[in-house]
Amino acid sequence: MKKTIGWLTGFMFISLVSIAQRYAVIDTRYILDKIPEYKNAQQKLDQVSDLWQQDIDQKQAALDKLKKDFEAEMIILPENLQKKREDEIFNKEKELRELQKKRFGFEGDLFKKRQELIKPVQDRIYNAIQKLATDKQYDFILDKSEGITVIFADPKLDKSEEVLKILGVK
Repeated sequence: MKKTIGWLTGFMFISLVSIAQRYAVIDTRYILDKIPEYKNAQQKLDQVSDLWQQDIDQKQAALDKLKKDFEAEMIILPENLQKKREDEIFNKEKELRELQKKRFGFEGDLFKKRQELIKPVQDRIYNAIQKLATDKQYDFILDKSEGITVIFADPKLDKSEEVLKILGVK
């Protein structure tokens, strides 16, 4: 009898604890799309990225022309000039790879520019979400836009509009 009462009490306690947890769902992609500063930052980032990509494309085209010219002239060039041209092509390829890595690689210029332009907006959103969580006493806030797979979320749980309201975005 004591065991049954213990199990029943434990089950009721677990049920009450699980009911007491409050959670909400937000969509950060939706929130970001509504913030003008994010759109401006993304446009600036795209412009810078396009300029860097054009520069890389031009250098790649020059390298391709250099290779094509070398292949055409290789038969008539003396061995020492062939070696010199091969070294030149190798160095240009290396420079191009280093430039690509510097611009678009992990923690490259694009990453740093993104941190500079977009991170402040993301920080504002995070602070608004934190404020929502503490004001409304949510235990969990899930983001349905990326990362976590939310199979179904009741629309009444979506608090994205409240986050936008805290941010002052209409």
